[in-house]
Amino acid sequence: MALNWFKKKKHSDEKKEEQDNSDLSEKTSFFERFKKGLSKTREIFSTDIDKLFTGKRGIDDSLLEELEELLITSDIGVQTSMDLVQRISKKSSTISDAGRLKNALKEEILSLLNLQTPKQIPETNHTKPEVIMVIGVNGVGKTTTIGKLAAKFNSEGKKVLIAAADTFRAAAIEQLVIWADRANAQIVKHKDNADPASVAYDSIEAATARDIDIVLIDTAGRLHTKVNLMEELKKIKRIISKKLAGAPHEILLVLDATTGQNALSQTQLFDDALGVTGIVLTKLDGTAKGGIVVSICNTLKIQLKYIGIGENIDDLRDFNSKEFVDALF
Repeated sequence: MALNWFKKKKHSDEKKEEQDNSDLSEKTSFFERFKKGLSKTREIFSTDIDKLFTGKRGIDDSLLEELEELLITSDIGVQTSMDLVQRISKKSSTISDAGRLKNALKEEILSLLNLQTPKQIPETNHTKPEVIMVIGVNGVGKTTTIGKLAAKFNSEGKKVLIAAADTFRAAAIEQLVIWADRANAQIVKHKDNADPASVAYDSIEAATARDIDIVLIDTAGRLHTKVNLMEELKKIKRIISKKLAGAPHEILLVLDATTGQNALSQTQLFDDALGVTGIVLTKLDGTAKGGIVVSICNTLKIQLKYIGIGENIDDLRDFNSKEFVDALF
């Protein structure tokens, strides 16, 4: 009896260790790909900063000006770059080489990233489902992001339903059907050019009947008609809230990292119209504009929740500020 118990426990411990090693390997793999994806930005933060100290020069106004230009090149933004340089200048007496400058920059960037003040829709006691509106202009990776989010929630044991409310863009519904199948999620769809708000309404009705945990609502990035996009999105939001009190519980804006500072102006437009509660930043792999992450966190009062570095279904992860800074240097 005791021997059987020992064998079972040993087998259980071995399985747990195997799973832990697998999780660690997966995490390492993602970080390495993340780091590789940010290589162009990292070149600015490493090689170019090394060059600032060529000739054994110390920190002076000229060097700080060059540093500011480097930061702006990485798309950190003018104001955020100025803020960082000002902070660095206060530490100039303790910085004598490139290594110390990088360490000081890491500390200051991390402090900016951790100053995020998440803006949330007021919490209400609600029954299932949790409704998440996903918005953003066409081309930012909205459809693939929805598929990846569905897979993420599914892996957490949640039942997911996707609403195909981007009814105007050609092939949008077909693409979403493919992603729903990959993510093992259910989908509610109407015909092309159907009223997007009615799709959203039906999806919540279906989710309630099917005991769904999370509803992800896809939306248009532009309309081929004369109807204003923001008005269409506001209508979807109104219909959702009438159908389910407290919904939508999250409004996620998908941004393309390669657009740099244009992402900030997009955010302002969507936020003014709808009240964005979280940001998903896609296409961070291979861009020299990785500094936009710092700019977003420092400029906007909206939480950066997820980052994407590829097209695979598991290439979307929770944003981790320390991991991001480690990948930059």
